Amino acid sequence: MGEKRVSDLTIEEFKTLVYDLVDERLQHWQPTQKPVKKRSLKEILDSIDRHRWTPPPGAKSTWEMLREDRDS
Repeated sequence: MGEKRVSDLTIEEFKTLVYDLVDERLQHWQPTQKPVKKRSLKEILDSIDRHRWTPPPGAKSTWEMLREDRDS
């Protein structure tokens, strides 16, 4: 096709260029080889419990913060 600016290509030439690029990328693409560890339901729930944030005693509730924001 030679060296042309993209703006000088016809629609068909542009489509051909895109299709060729996609085909080339797909030929060299390899899926991730990293295995995914399957976790049990118990492990997932334990993880949720460990990462859960609990507000300190006496902290305002979401409802109270929304009400304050609306009233101001």
